[in-house]
Amino acid sequence: MIKALTSKYLNKTQEEWKDLLINNAIYIVIFSIIIFIIAYEPKFVSAAVFKNILTQSSVRLILAYGVAGIIILQGTDLSLGRSVGFAAVISASLLQRPDYAARFYTDMGQLPLFLPMVAAILVCAFFSAINGYVVAKFLIHPFLATMGMMITLYGVLSIYFASGDPGPQPIGGFDTRYTELVIGSTMGIPNLVIFAAVTSVLVWILWNKTVFGKNMYAVGGNPEAATVSGVNVLKTTVLVYILAGVLYGVGGYLEAARIGSANNGTGFGYELDAIAACVVGGISFSGGVGKVSGAIAGVLMFTIISYGMTFIGMDMNYQYILKGVIIVAAVALDTKKYLKKS
Repeated sequence: MIKALTSKYLNKTQEEWKDLLINNAIYIVIFSIIIFIIAYEPKFVSAAVFKNILTQSSVRLILAYGVAGIIILQGTDLSLGRSVGFAAVISASLLQRPDYAARFYTDMGQLPLFLPMVAAILVCAFFSAINGYVVAKFLIHPFLATMGMMITLYGVLSIYFASGDPGPQPIGGFDTRYTELVIGSTMGIPNLVIFAAVTSVLVWILWNKTVFGKNMYAVGGNPEAATVSGVNVLKTTVLVYILAGVLYGVGGYLEAARIGSANNGTGFGYELDAIAACVVGGISFSGGVGKVSGAIAGVLMFTIISYGMTFIGMDMNYQYILKGVIIVAAVALDTKKYLKKS
């Protein structure tokens, strides 16, 4: 086996080596950055850091799965961040301690933990379904459709946020059941990691073992061919966006408890991190290409870099620059691959 692998790489031509390096350049750069961080601060390699990285990656991964399905359809979703914020504010407003002074709903009793999650999911799924319908029915570019929804969502979210009894102020004082469910641990494993793992399995099954998943890839690869093959493009597109909304709702529910509060600014910019992680993980804007493993790899790499740069004390402004360069490079390489195949 070793001989076969050695022969495979030794027999490559100069042009093939060039293509291999170009296609994997973004991974080489990212791993080089990680190696630099480890060399600069060896304490970065520890069980505690690894646990923190997994915990921070968990909500990001759930959100990345949502936008990944839309990217596979050759789309994008700029409303992701505001959807997450709405879900977070809904969850936070319904799960405050009964004895907390600045309660959003003064006279509301203690609710079962699943009800606010269901409410958050339904709201996010509703707005995402509108996105999917507008994109598929009226052929509006997803960038424009979701940008409009992003603005609309922020307005609706801000109205809801300001409607609470204390007025527009950060919502805190969460029910201990809620915080323990989200930031607690089970047999030493952070519950957030368990949520992400279960979501990963469910998304993998949906993408790879169902008619819905096959239709998603077919529509993303070639909508016209999918239509000729009998795939309902409108239904498939709307379902993919609804699935994204469900994942945004779950992510927002978890995020509020993770950070300990929520306001109408929660979730701002989350769409950029999710989209960037998907692209770095090989989920292509050309459509029809993407794996669960790619989303996991992309999210983990971005989290490791972000956590690592903070760990060594790098100025936040330089972190933004580095992240921006990585995103542009990943998209450029993805476009190059697509053009070469065409």
